[in-house]
Amino acid sequence: MPHRATRLPHIKILWQRAWRYRSAGLGFSLAYGFVFAISAAVFLTFLWWNTTGTLAREVGQAVEADAQSLTDRLDQNGVPALIQAIQDRLDQDVEDESLYLLMAPDGTRLAGNLHAWPKPVRNDERFYIIKISRDGRTASAQLHAYRLPNNLHLLIGRDVRGRDMLRRVLTETFLWSWVMVTALAIGGGLVVRGIFSRILTSIAQTTAAIAHGDMRQRMPMVGNEVDLVAQTVNKMLDRITRLMEGVKQVSNSIAHDLRTPITRARNRLEDASLHAKTNEEMHDAIDRAVADLDHITSVFDALMRIAQIEAGARRAAFETGDLVKPLHDIAELYEATAEDAGLHLAQDLPPRLMFYGDSRLIQQGVANLIDNAIKFSPPDTTITLRASLSGDLVRISVTDQGAGMAQEDLARASERFFRADQARNTPGAGLGLSLVQAVAQLHGGTFSLEPLQRGLRAVISLPSNSNEKPPAPQQITEASPSAHDADI
Repeated sequence: MPHRATRLPHIKILWQRAWRYRSAGLGFSLAYGFVFAISAAVFLTFLWWNTTGTLAREVGQAVEADAQSLTDRLDQNGVPALIQAIQDRLDQDVEDESLYLLMAPDGTRLAGNLHAWPKPVRNDERFYIIKISRDGRTASAQLHAYRLPNNLHLLIGRDVRGRDMLRRVLTETFLWSWVMVTALAIGGGLVVRGIFSRILTSIAQTTAAIAHGDMRQRMPMVGNEVDLVAQTVNKMLDRITRLMEGVKQVSNSIAHDLRTPITRARNRLEDASLHAKTNEEMHDAIDRAVADLDHITSVFDALMRIAQIEAGARRAAFETGDLVKPLHDIAELYEATAEDAGLHLAQDLPPRLMFYGDSRLIQQGVANLIDNAIKFSPPDTTITLRASLSGDLVRISVTDQGAGMAQEDLARASERFFRADQARNTPGAGLGLSLVQAVAQLHGGTFSLEPLQRGLRAVISLPSNSNEKPPAPQQITEASPSAHDADI
């Protein structure tokens, strides 16, 4: 007993090691081969059973038809005619497969090629498959007994040696077929394991390179269905690379753009602490430092707002409504600002524009576009806010007549903290178009900038409705957008 107890931990450790080093590809291939072999065995067994059963049924039908014919002969012409019919059948049986025995009530043999009544045959309700002796040899026979008028007994059957030989041939053929199919299944399983292993190895090598910091590594294309996995993984890696580059760029931009106002606020406070002689000078320095810090706070608020939109949290406020009034309200809000800059803000809005989404977010996005247009448009020009419905697509555009943007700047305009050269001396942090892009993506739409011969057109294209229902509405307490919200 103690000896057995000491062996159990060793067996457990060996089993754990075997389980630890199990192969998913091997398990998959074994399962494939097992299912294939079992399916082949079931299929071949069905073929064997159906073939042998068909042969047995054909023999039974032939015996039943023969018995019916002989019974009719007996009823029509009597016993001599029956004996003659049996003899004629035996004379015409070239293959010597037919078996007959007609016996009188006293047990006398009247006709047939069997010399005695087989002992196993005791009733006339079913077929018997027995061994009989014919001409000094033993053969298998399928027999059926019939009770005739005048207390005659008739035994009809067939020699089924040929059927037994065919059954053996079929059995051997099916067994060898199953062996070959099983071998093919094992070979196919090994092929599948190889394919499975190549896929996993490729993924493992790619992910290992990524884990070691090589973001350029991608899964190779091999020209078959594996490319579907490779394309998906490569797209995922491209997306991760872009996100990491975006995080790096945002981090660098935050460090670069916020360093100046923070340093300026610190210097002003330090200078006021050292040189301010009156309370007015001290308050003035503090106010300017607070303004710089407010700018920093607004930048972080904008980043948090963009992150919230990109995370999809704002979908809880989606509803179906008319978008014309929110667009008209935001245009009225900026009319005074446009007039102060010597600009004319025109509206081209339809009477009704049904839309499924968050109208407040659309207001914020349009506010950013109008604010940018006011900043970069020369006096005595027109800014146009236009909205239309084309099929199932809502198109909102803000068109100005300013200097536009360079082609290389258009591709980067929606990047966070990106500012073109002509925007370096204007207020803002380069987050306005990033927010517009996030709003458009949240609604399943797109944002684009279209250069014109004179000016620029910013377009938000959104689906007018959505089959995807948002989560249960939550209470949202957020003020309507203002001109300050767009100054990011």
